Amino acid sequence: MADQSPPSGLNKAADTPSWSLQNTADGVCLNVEGAWTVQAGGTTPFPQDKLPVEPGHILHIDTTGLKNWDSAFVAFLWDVKQAASKAQLHFDEQNLPAPAQRLLALLPDAPAEPAQPPRNNEGIFAQVGDATLNGLAETGTVSELALETAKGAAQAVRGKSAMRMKDLLLDIWNAGPDALLIVGIVNFLVGAILAFVGLVELRKFAAEIYVTDLVGIACAREISAIMTAIIMAGRTGGAYAARISTMLGNEEIDALQVFGIPISSYILLPSIVSLALMMPLLYLYGTIIAIFGGFAVSMSMMDVSPIGYWISTFDGVELKEFIFGFIKSFFFASFIALAACRVGLKAGRSAADVGVAATRAVVIGIVGIIAMDAIFAVIANALGI
Repeated sequence: MADQSPPSGLNKAADTPSWSLQNTADGVCLNVEGAWTVQAGGTTPFPQDKLPVEPGHILHIDTTGLKNWDSAFVAFLWDVKQAASKAQLHFDEQNLPAPAQRLLALLPDAPAEPAQPPRNNEGIFAQVGDATLNGLAETGTVSELALETAKGAAQAVRGKSAMRMKDLLLDIWNAGPDALLIVGIVNFLVGAILAFVGLVELRKFAAEIYVTDLVGIACAREISAIMTAIIMAGRTGGAYAARISTMLGNEEIDALQVFGIPISSYILLPSIVSLALMMPLLYLYGTIIAIFGGFAVSMSMMDVSPIGYWISTFDGVELKEFIFGFIKSFFFASFIALAACRVGLKAGRSAADVGVAATRAVVIGIVGIIAMDAIFAVIANALGI
């Protein structure tokens, strides 16, 4: 039997790697010739079905015509060895160069099987229990963080906090005046949309004047607080998580812990306090801007004087609506800041983890705001507010 299979696309020159099979008295002989290097094209794998199945026979290797060789020759021999094992032939490597024998001995007889992912054999009750315990542990950690922040705020009032005033003022600027433009634009457009939709529907019942109550009460009680909170969750909450996770990756937080500086007072307290102080003020600002947005649309679609519009607004919107929205904004801000800081502290130390932490903080903040608003709605209904 003679089967010569040079690499495809190569000329059969003197240095071209080639191989052939010949039958022998006790098995098969594989003749290798030429330069088995990567540059010469010696990277062609050996076909796994070329060897005859002859259990107990020997596969000899004839390297008489072998010239230069490198790792390509060792890879070819490894394929041959696997094919011999599959055909139940004994692989005789005595005629191979000594360095090739040593390199081939480092390789396994067959490629390693891919690792199987661990199977989760836990039952549904065990999984629910683990999730419950993890949720309770996380709730306890966040609660402890909130208590440490409240304690640090109380110490700051007495002038005994480790918080730097420079950091607090910078965070107040970023969470307050620096956000006026985006908060104003969004709330103005929301107020204008509410007025437009309200006028279109109320006009069918000749009740256009009540659009003032619709815009005022909706913005003061719900819309402005929620929209402002969502804006700050995406703008400030994500920035908090990214900043803290970056400090974690740069080992700055580790350095503070080594020096015994409390992270809750030095890093977290300025962020949480600044957002908790600025968000209620931004809510009031956003509510006023939203009412102006409704006013602008109403003046272009209603036959009413500006003074009449504002008088109707003041008569229809009670002070308790603003107080209720103000309180909600404070709790929204506290939740956004705490969640963002906690997500940042839990992030990994790679650059990719910074983006993951920012995204997670925004998602948790928005979902938490909606859930908290639902809770406030239930509480307000129970109290008759």
